[in-house]
Order: sequence, then C-alpha cells, then structure tokens
Amino acid sequence: MGKRIVVNAGLTETRVAVQENSQLVELYHERHRQRSIVGSVYKGIVTNVLPGMQAAFVDIGLTKDAFLYAGDYTASLGEDVRAVLAEEEPNGEADAEADVDVDEEPKREATAPIAEMLRKGQTVLVQVSKESLGTKGARITAFISLPGRYLVYMPQTTHIGVSRRIKDDRERDRLRQAIRALNPPPGGYIVRTNAEGKGAEEFAADIAFLQRLWSQINTRNESTGAPAALHEEMDLTFRVVRDLLSPEVDEFIVDSREVYDKCLGDAQVLVPALAERIKLYEGPTPIFEAHGLEREIEKALRRRVWLKSGGYIVIDHTEALVSIDVNTGKYVGKRDFEQTVLKINLEAATEVVRQIRLRDLGGIIIIDFIDMEREEHRAEVEKALKKALADDKARTNVLPISELGLVEMTRKRVRQDLRAALSAGCPTCRGSGVVRSDATLTAEILRSVQSKVAAQPGKDVLVRAHPELVQYLENDGRDALARLGTSLGVKVGVQTAGGHPHREDYEIHLR
Repeated sequence: MGKRIVVNAGLTETRVAVQENSQLVELYHERHRQRSIVGSVYKGIVTNVLPGMQAAFVDIGLTKDAFLYAGDYTASLGEDVRAVLAEEEPNGEADAEADVDVDEEPKREATAPIAEMLRKGQTVLVQVSKESLGTKGARITAFISLPGRYLVYMPQTTHIGVSRRIKDDRERDRLRQAIRALNPPPGGYIVRTNAEGKGAEEFAADIAFLQRLWSQINTRNESTGAPAALHEEMDLTFRVVRDLLSPEVDEFIVDSREVYDKCLGDAQVLVPALAERIKLYEGPTPIFEAHGLEREIEKALRRRVWLKSGGYIVIDHTEALVSIDVNTGKYVGKRDFEQTVLKINLEAATEVVRQIRLRDLGGIIIIDFIDMEREEHRAEVEKALKKALADDKARTNVLPISELGLVEMTRKRVRQDLRAALSAGCPTCRGSGVVRSDATLTAEILRSVQSKVAAQPGKDVLVRAHPELVQYLENDGRDALARLGTSLGVKVGVQTAGGHPHREDYEIHLR
C-alpha cells in the first residue's frame, strides 16, 4: 500500500489521516464549531498603529485583534513578487516561499513607516496567514492569494511562478507558457504541483473559478461594512480533496455516507479522473481503529517515542522552542560503538521528521543526536534528515549539524500543534508537569503555622488541605505536628478541605 487518506466524520469534529506505507504521517483535525480561519478574507478596521514595531492591530471581527506587519501591508501594493500561497496543505496555510520559483526573493520589508501607510479607523482588505496561537491574535496580510486545484491567483502581482516541487525544467517552462497562452485576466498565478502534466482545459477552468471568487470578494467588500468576513476557506474535506487527492493516493476512504457523497461530488468537479478512488467505509469497527490510527494518535501525544532498534527520542515543548533528544535506550549494538551511534541516529532522523510532521511542530526546533566523533557520520545523519524533510510540505530551514550532534532548524508554524489542539493544560500541575511533594508542602505548612501562632499566640490551629496531603500529615507528618504543637503550646489538628481543593492548596485557621 502506497498512500492512503482516511476520513473520520464525527458528530463534533472531522479527522483526516494520511498514511504512507500504512504508517501515519499527517493528521488534520477540524472541530465543527472551531473551523480554521487561515486563508479567509476579511474587511477590517485598523484599531492601533505601532510605529515602534512597524505593525498595526486590525479588528476583523474576532475575539482578539489581528496583527499586521508593515511588510505584509506593502505587499498588497505590488512591492513584493513572492506569493503567499496555500501550497499542497488542506489547512489553507499561506506559504509559497518554499515551493515557488521566483527570479528574485527580496525580504518582505516595508518601504515606508507604517504610520504613513495606515491610520486608526482605516479599513483594509486582509487575509489570515496564521491562526491565533496562545495569547497572540491571528496574523494577517494584505497580500491576497486564492488557491484553486492547479493554480493560485494573486490579484496584486503580475508574476507567474511554478512550484519548486516540479523539478523538470522543460515541464516548468511548458506550464508557464500554457498559462500565458490563455491570456488570463490581470494578476499573478502560481502553478501548483498538482498541475504537472495538465493542460489548457484544466487551467482555464481553474482561472474562471478563481476570477469568479475574486469578483465575489470585491463585490462584498464594496457593499459590506467593517469588520466582516468576505470569504471563508472551505471546510476540511473540500481542502483535502482539492490539495491532497493525487495520483499517488491509492485509497481515499470515508466513514460517513453524507461526507462520502460530498467528497465524491467535490472530486468529480475538481479531479474527475480520481473520483473512483473515493470509497465508503461501512465496517463495524470505527474507521480509525480499524486502520490502527487511534493508537498512533495516542502515541503522538506522548513525550517518549521508541525506535525499532530499542533507542528512543524524547520531545519536550518550551516557550521558546521544541527540543528533541535522541537516546540509545535498550540498543547496545554489537562491536563498534560509533556504528551503534550511527545506526540509532539514522533511524532517529527519519522518525524525528515523521513526528514533526505528525505533531505539526513549528517554530525553532533543536534536535540533539547522540554525539558522533566522525565527521562523515555527522554528514550521513544530516543527509538522512534533509532527505526525510523533502516530503514535508511546510517550509523548513536546517542548519548544519554541530560537533556536539545538535541540529538547529525552523519550521513554518501556522496553527496549533497536535498537542495543543487535542489537549488542555493539567489543572493539577498547572502546566508545569510537576507538583510539590507532600514532604515539601508539610514543611511549608509547619512554617506557616509557626508564623500565624506567633502573631496570635494561645489559639489552637486547624489545617484544612487536600485528602492526600491530610493522609500524609496524619501518618508521616504526625510526629512533626505533635512536636510543633508542644513547642508552641497549642493543639494542631488536620481536616480534609471541602469541595474539590487543588493538590497544593491548604488553609490554616486559628480558633
């Protein structure tokens, strides 16, 4: 089995899994009440201009104001030929910079101070390029890009580019000429990877669709007050059919009759030659469970991932970056220690990339491979890592491996990673991953009792705490409480707090 797409249409959410050789490599997830807004177009109002940051806040009708960099505003004036493109990703991620071949790639920097271009109360036409992450609002751009099946239309430029994933130079030239021969309406176009081998008929249909869409956005922009949504990106299943259904996909399985009919209809419009590959799953076992996906998703939320050799990797999230540590684990090799290390690192390189794609890790990523003495071994591991990353559609930048075995890399982050999307902060540890021990809390309580009795001597003490801590105080901490009471000349008692107390919370009452 080569590539398979599995769609689970639940009552509250839709999940799409991509398998390569029966191994889960990508997972897309959309809750029906929390659809992604990346790629959606809004008419917004500037609420604040920040000259010191060369940025502005824009109200587009969401809970938090969106963030607009000056460089992402001047792009709309045609000053930057680089496209912002939802290339091959069913989440509307705007990212052509890794996949588009352009003659020049200037940095997207503003040519004038933002205070000269934007003012408070001004209306702007913008598109969401990055979801709201944590405490930050969505990031937006005034450079509009509208993806079709084979092309992406960019109204503010005149550039025609081709995805870098199309390697053949003759095919690239043919595609450019095919677009120019159609004499399309004004604007720029990016030829997507799906367009390889296609001709004028498919491109003409895509151009007509994109022109209708742009016309609708302009009409709504002229007749609608701000803030308002002018165009919302289609739902997840449509984007999957549009962006992922390709000749490399052997199976496209859907577990809902309604969603199956919708996907089939979308495929017949977008890619009729592949519509027959969409199948309805009617088995008694839930579709993700039947294909071993539930277990893989559960593993993707774990901190530790075991390798087949017996080694393992550990993935930790911090505020600034994601660290990935490679360890030998149970694997001890046979004779040569250097060969043992090389074998584990090579296996880890492939698994690390799979986990990065599956968990959708972004931002700064540090990979700590096991130290390698030989330079040729480091080069071999670096080559294996970059080879695995070649299949990753998100934009990445990888620095050479250091003598200590460290690899620094960045990966385009557009939305929440899998852990953030599927989990919530622990109410017990409050996100830290640890809680104070019973012994530590007991020592703290003893000090607090001393302080309170010193302020109001002669009064007995009652400590109310979490049941587990009360049990510890009545057993291991009993002697310490008795000695404290004797030294202070008061009686110290403990009691379980009412309701649902936090593990570390306690109360001290004098009576």
